[in-house]
Amino acid sequence: MKKITIAISALLLSTNIAFALDNNIFKAHSSVALDHAKNAAASANAADVVHHAGTALEHTLTASISAKGIAKNHLNAGAEELQKAIDQGHLGKFNSAVSYSQAAVVHISAANSVTESNH
Repeated sequence: MKKITIAISALLLSTNIAFALDNNIFKAHSSVALDHAKNAAASANAADVVHHAGTALEHTLTASISAKGIAKNHLNAGAEELQKAIDQGHLGKFNSAVSYSQAAVVHISAANSVTESNH
């Protein structure tokens, strides 16, 4: 019986550690993603949108790996918007690129809000 208790305790501890690590990864990357998405949305030219949206996309995808549920859905939607912003920026369509960046900001912010309300 003692071995079972130790095994269950170890399993619960490892689960808590894994959750804490996933949560730290999510918070760190989603915060950076949000900052760059905001910078993309406030950029003065298409090249800056592409630069910031690209960095935001990398961090959004990394955060999405450790996200769950609604937060993950918002991050995935934000990633799609960022990719569209990058594509439009490469085509020189500044206004469209900014609009997609703004949409990404909404989704990434929502993902952060969902996660914060769960803790």
